[in-house]
Amino acid sequence: MRLFRWLSPGGIPDCYDLRTCGWKLEQRPGLARAVPALAQFGNIPPARWIGILAMANEARRHSIMLLGVRSAAERARMLRLGFGEVVGEAIALPELEARAMRLGEAMAMLPPRRTIGPLMLDLMAREAFLDDRPLALHPREFELLWRLGEEAGGAVSRSALLRDVWRLEFVPETNSLAVHVSRLRSKLEAVGLGAMVETVPGGYAVRPAFENSRESAVPLSRAGDPGDHLISAPIVREGRRID
Repeated sequence: MRLFRWLSPGGIPDCYDLRTCGWKLEQRPGLARAVPALAQFGNIPPARWIGILAMANEARRHSIMLLGVRSAAERARMLRLGFGEVVGEAIALPELEARAMRLGEAMAMLPPRRTIGPLMLDLMAREAFLDDRPLALHPREFELLWRLGEEAGGAVSRSALLRDVWRLEFVPETNSLAVHVSRLRSKLEAVGLGAMVETVPGGYAVRPAFENSRESAVPLSRAGDPGDHLISAPIVREGRRID
């Protein structure tokens, strides 16, 4: 049985109700399953709309079909923002079902996880894990690392990162990218992987063979432990240093 979500408040209008085509409404909170989500464009409260816009592009926005977007220019803008499907007001249920099926198939093709050295990146959780422990990345930090991981060993330009992560078609006069890269590096440094992301001419890259491999990465259970410095401190007994 095919599943879909409904993101707008209230009931589902008959013209958009895929249950009449044999689909089942997924009502569990969160994204336990990656299923197409439908939202009526003119019926989304501002607070919920802000939440939708804050979603990670690949993980969530690509799973959303916006319905009832009247203006062609507005439909184009929503597509540029990363939404999976954007349709006008007049759409028959057979076409809606076909588009929802295609959206679900496209979602199934997205790689849910990616490995970068000792790190495992989970797209749906928007988190990086070292030995099954999360790094507590900010969503933007995760998106940066995910995008850099697509070109492991190769450079990603600043303009490409701003386009793919910030959805900007121009280079702004701010240092937001550098700030987020710095924060990402700090969290990687805390687990012994500070050399993973390097600055290259025009952008950034994940080092193909970074210095801190799995063997030298600090387990997250110990990262930041104030007693860590005692583990490597030399022992002194009766005036003699024992390394």
